[in-house]
Amino acid sequence: MSLRNERVRKALMREISDIIFREIKDPQICGMVSITDVDVSSDNSAARVFYSVFGSDEAKEKTSRALERHVGQIRHEVGKRIRLRKTPTLLFILDDSLEHGAKMSELINKIQRGEI
Repeated sequence: MSLRNERVRKALMREISDIIFREIKDPQICGMVSITDVDVSSDNSAARVFYSVFGSDEAKEKTSRALERHVGQIRHEVGKRIRLRKTPTLLFILDDSLEHGAKMSELINKIQRGEI
């Protein structure tokens, strides 16, 4: 990955997180939404945005639908904040790796305490 792509990736992570937290006022966005990673194409025309939601499966589903509804608004706001030749299209993908890691950590702790 080039240095430019890395800078764009970090800027997208920061700005998308801020936009979701400050600009999107949708009650369907439940729980705590965290942008875990952004994968930008080599020409910066597309970006896969990985996010995690701490909450129930229902909260994850509601948040997923809300983000899909607001993808145009988020992209527009990203275009205003980050000066790029072309604002990348955004694809939001739910990332369960943090939750999975927390469950694994809890299992390891139970094994160490002799509960399993």
